Amino acid sequence: MYFKQIKVPGIGCFSYVVGCPAKKVAAVIDPKRDIQDYLDIAKSEGMKITHVIETHIHADHVSGNQELRKSTGADIYLHEAASVAFDHKTLREGDIIDLGAAKLEVLFTPGHTPNSLSLLVTDKSRSKDPWILLSGDLVFVGDIGRPDLAGEELLEKQVEDLHKSIYQKLGKLPGSLEVFPAHGQGSLCGKGMSSRTSSTLGFERDTNPLLNIESLDEFKKSFMQTYPARPKNFSNIIAMNTKGVPLLASSPADRSLSPLQFQQAMNEGAVVIDTRDAAAYGGVHIPDSINIGFGDQMANWIGMAVAPESNILLVFEDEAQYRKMCTILYRIGYDNILGYLQGGIPAWQEEGFKISSLPQMSVHDLKSKLDKRAVRHIVDVRTEAEWNSGHIEGAEHLVLTEMLLKGVSLPKNEEIIVTCRVGYRGNIAASYLQQQGFSKVGNLAGGMKAWANTGFPVQNQK
Repeated sequence: MYFKQIKVPGIGCFSYVVGCPAKKVAAVIDPKRDIQDYLDIAKSEGMKITHVIETHIHADHVSGNQELRKSTGADIYLHEAASVAFDHKTLREGDIIDLGAAKLEVLFTPGHTPNSLSLLVTDKSRSKDPWILLSGDLVFVGDIGRPDLAGEELLEKQVEDLHKSIYQKLGKLPGSLEVFPAHGQGSLCGKGMSSRTSSTLGFERDTNPLLNIESLDEFKKSFMQTYPARPKNFSNIIAMNTKGVPLLASSPADRSLSPLQFQQAMNEGAVVIDTRDAAAYGGVHIPDSINIGFGDQMANWIGMAVAPESNILLVFEDEAQYRKMCTILYRIGYDNILGYLQGGIPAWQEEGFKISSLPQMSVHDLKSKLDKRAVRHIVDVRTEAEWNSGHIEGAEHLVLTEMLLKGVSLPKNEEIIVTCRVGYRGNIAASYLQQQGFSKVGNLAGGMKAWANTGFPVQNQK
C-alpha cells in the first residue's frame, strides 16, 4: 500500500494519497486546489488517480477535485448527505473502496458538518484489520472539529452529532489506529490543534480532554460557547466547493500593471494588499492599502481582512513572488487577481502619486511618551492568552480578528499605537485603521517581544 500525507503551509490543511503501485491505482482525499503534487506522486509511483474523495464540504480551502477530474478523469466522491451541484458519486456508511492492497471503508461521522465522513484504511498486504483512520474534521491531534460552521440554527444538532460520532462511532474502534486528520496547527477549523501531524486514537483518548466528556450535557456546555472567529471568505469557499470550483485556467492570467493602470484599478474599487515587511511598508506605501506580509498565517489574515468578492491588486518587494501569492489566494477562494504593481513602490513614487507612511515607534519612544502621559491609546491586538501573559499597563485589548471582522470604536483624531508580539499583526491592524480613516496611527516596532527584552514592566492579568 502507498500512503502519503501532503501538508498545505499557512492554512494547516492535510490531504492524502492512498493507493497500490502494484495495481496502478490511487485515491486523493481532500485535495488542495493546486494539484501538481498529486500528479507528480502518481507519475513517480506508476499509479493512476481513479478516485477523489472529500471527507466533507470544506469551509477553509478551495478543493482541487475539479482540477483532478479534468487532469485524470477520476470520479469525485462525497457522502450522500452532501448536496453539491456538480456530477459526483455518493458514499454511505459501510461502503468499501478497493484500491488493490489498500482498502477504504466509509464511516458516516457528522458533527463538524452534516455531511462529514471518515475513512478506515487497511493495508491488505499486512493485515485484514484497519491501520489508519482518516478522520477528516472529526478528530484532530489535540482537538476536535468545530460544529458551528453549518449555521447557528443547526448548532445544537451538530454538537449532538459530534458527540455521537466520537463516542459511539469511534468508540468501537481500537486505540491502535493511527489518526491522520484533514487539518493541523494553523487551521481555523478547531481551537487548539497540536503541531504534530498524526496521532493514535488511543493517545487522543488518553490526552485529548475533548475525547473525555462522555456526558452529552457536559459536552454541550463545552461546545456551545465560543469558537475561533469565522473569516470573511469561509462562506464563499463553501459556496465554491458546493457549486463546483472554477478551473484555474479560467482565472486571470499573470499581469504586471503600470502605476497608472494600478491607480485606475484602485479608483474602480480594487483592494491593494501590500506584502512587504513592516519596516518597508511603514516607510512608504500606497494610501488605503493593507499590509499583510508573507508569513505562516498570511492566508488566514487575508481571509479575515479582505472581502472574498474583491478585485485584488498586489504590491511586492520582489515581483518573482507573484506566482507564489496567486497560489495562496487561489487556495482560499480569491480568484479576482487583477495584477501587481510593476516596478513596485519606487515606480509609484516616480509617477508622483500619493503616498503614506506608518510610523514604527521604538519601545524606548513609547516608554518615554507613557512616562510623560503623552499617549492615550495603546491597542494590543494579541490573543487573550498572550494578553494575560503580560501587557503594557494602560493598554486596551482588542484581538485582531475582532477588529478586522467587527471594526473598532476609537477616536479617529487621537494618536493610537498598536502592538502585538513582534510587529506583524500590529502592522496589519495599523494599516487597517488607516484604511478606516484613523489619522494618527503607529505600530510598536518589535512588539511586546522588544518591550520585554528591554526589561520594561508588564502587567499580568489576574
